[in-house]
Amino acid sequence: MQQEYRLKRRNDFTRVFRAGNSVANRQFVVVMHARKDEGVPRIGVSVSKKVGKAVVRNRVKRLVKEAMRQWTSYLKPQTDFVIIARIPAKEMDYHQVRSSLYHVLNKGKAFAKKPPHPLSN
Repeated sequence: MQQEYRLKRRNDFTRVFRAGNSVANRQFVVVMHARKDEGVPRIGVSVSKKVGKAVVRNRVKRLVKEAMRQWTSYLKPQTDFVIIARIPAKEMDYHQVRSSLYHVLNKGKAFAKKPPHPLSN
Protein backbone atom coordinates (compact mmCIF):
# COMPACT_ATOMS: atom_id res chain seq x y z
CA MET A 1 0.00 0.00 0.00
CA GLN A 2 1.38 3.41 -0.93
CA GLN A 3 2.43 5.78 1.82
CA GLU A 4 -0.30 8.35 1.14
CA TYR A 5 -2.94 5.69 1.93
CA ARG A 6 -1.44 4.71 5.30
CA LEU A 7 -2.77 5.67 8.69
CA LYS A 8 0.21 5.53 11.03
CA ARG A 9 0.11 8.05 13.86
CA ARG A 10 -1.27 7.10 17.26
CA ASN A 11 -3.41 10.26 17.39
CA ASP A 12 -5.06 9.33 14.09
CA PHE A 13 -5.90 5.85 15.34
CA THR A 14 -7.27 7.28 18.60
CA ARG A 15 -9.45 9.81 16.76
CA VAL A 16 -10.91 7.09 14.52
CA PHE A 17 -11.64 4.82 17.51
CA ARG A 18 -13.31 7.61 19.49
CA ALA A 19 -15.38 9.30 16.80
CA GLY A 20 -15.76 6.59 14.17
CA ASN A 21 -18.54 4.16 13.34
CA SER A 22 -17.81 0.45 13.38
CA VAL A 23 -19.04 -2.46 11.30
CA ALA A 24 -18.05 -6.06 11.92
CA ASN A 25 -18.28 -9.65 10.83
CA ARG A 26 -16.68 -12.75 12.36
CA GLN A 27 -13.19 -12.04 11.00
CA PHE A 28 -12.82 -8.24 10.90
CA VAL A 29 -13.99 -5.01 12.50
CA VAL A 30 -13.82 -1.87 10.37
CA VAL A 31 -13.96 1.52 12.09
CA MET A 32 -14.59 4.48 9.76
CA HIS A 33 -14.30 8.21 10.42
CA ALA A 34 -14.79 11.06 7.94
CA ARG A 35 -12.10 13.76 7.92
CA LYS A 36 -12.60 17.45 7.20
CA ASP A 37 -9.46 17.89 5.11
CA GLU A 38 -9.16 16.96 1.45
CA GLY A 39 -7.42 13.77 0.51
CA VAL A 40 -7.45 10.12 -0.26
CA PRO A 41 -8.80 7.46 2.11
CA ARG A 42 -6.26 6.35 4.70
CA ILE A 43 -6.11 2.83 6.07
CA GLY A 44 -4.64 1.45 9.28
CA VAL A 45 -4.44 -2.21 10.28
CA SER A 46 -4.47 -3.52 13.83
CA VAL A 47 -3.81 -7.14 14.76
CA SER A 48 -3.82 -8.14 18.42
CA LYS A 49 -1.36 -10.54 20.03
CA LYS A 50 -4.35 -12.80 20.66
CA VAL A 51 -4.35 -13.59 16.93
CA GLY A 52 -0.92 -15.20 17.09
CA LYS A 53 2.79 -14.64 17.22
CA ALA A 54 4.57 -11.99 15.15
CA VAL A 55 4.85 -14.11 12.01
CA VAL A 56 1.10 -14.78 11.98
CA ARG A 57 0.19 -11.16 12.76
CA ASN A 58 2.45 -9.84 10.01
CA ARG A 59 0.96 -12.31 7.50
CA VAL A 60 -2.57 -11.16 8.36
CA LYS A 61 -1.50 -7.52 7.98
CA ARG A 62 0.07 -8.21 4.58
CA LEU A 63 -3.08 -9.94 3.33
CA VAL A 64 -5.35 -7.13 4.55
CA LYS A 65 -3.14 -4.41 3.08
CA GLU A 66 -3.00 -6.14 -0.30
CA ALA A 67 -6.78 -6.57 -0.43
CA MET A 68 -7.32 -2.92 0.55
CA ARG A 69 -4.71 -1.70 -1.93
CA GLN A 70 -6.87 -2.92 -4.79
CA TRP A 71 -9.90 -1.01 -3.48
CA THR A 72 -8.38 2.37 -2.62
CA SER A 73 -9.85 4.01 -5.73
CA TYR A 74 -13.32 2.71 -4.80
CA LEU A 75 -13.33 3.82 -1.13
CA LYS A 76 -14.90 7.06 0.03
CA PRO A 77 -12.36 9.90 -0.07
CA GLN A 78 -11.62 11.95 3.05
CA THR A 79 -12.22 8.91 5.25
CA ASP A 80 -9.96 7.10 7.69
CA PHE A 81 -10.37 3.34 8.10
CA VAL A 82 -8.98 1.14 10.86
CA ILE A 83 -9.26 -2.59 10.20
CA ILE A 84 -9.03 -4.83 13.25
CA ALA A 85 -8.39 -8.51 12.60
CA ARG A 86 -10.11 -11.02 14.85
CA ILE A 87 -8.77 -14.47 15.77
CA PRO A 88 -10.46 -16.40 12.89
CA ALA A 89 -8.53 -14.25 10.38
CA LYS A 90 -5.31 -16.18 11.04
CA GLU A 91 -6.74 -19.30 9.37
CA MET A 92 -7.76 -17.52 6.16
CA ASP A 93 -6.05 -17.40 2.78
CA TYR A 94 -5.91 -14.32 0.55
CA HIS A 95 -9.19 -14.96 -1.28
CA GLN A 96 -11.09 -15.52 1.97
CA VAL A 97 -9.62 -12.33 3.48
CA ARG A 98 -10.61 -10.37 0.38
CA SER A 99 -14.14 -11.77 0.38
CA SER A 100 -14.62 -11.11 4.09
CA LEU A 101 -13.30 -7.54 3.84
CA TYR A 102 -15.52 -6.88 0.83
CA HIS A 103 -18.51 -8.08 2.86
CA VAL A 104 -17.79 -5.90 5.88
CA LEU A 105 -16.91 -2.79 3.81
CA ASN A 106 -20.05 -3.21 1.71
CA LYS A 107 -22.10 -3.65 4.89
CA GLY A 108 -20.67 -0.40 6.26
CA LYS A 109 -21.25 1.52 2.99
CA ALA A 110 -17.55 2.33 2.72
CA PHE A 111 -17.44 2.27 -1.06
CA ALA A 112 -18.03 5.48 -3.04
CA LYS A 113 -18.46 3.40 -6.19
CA LYS A 114 -19.08 -0.32 -6.38
CA PRO A 115 -15.92 -2.40 -6.98
CA PRO A 116 -16.07 -5.72 -8.83
CA HIS A 117 -17.06 -8.59 -6.55
CA PRO A 118 -13.97 -10.39 -5.20
CA LEU A 119 -15.17 -13.82 -6.30
CA SER A 120 -15.43 -12.70 -9.91
CA ASN A 121 -11.63 -12.26 -10.16
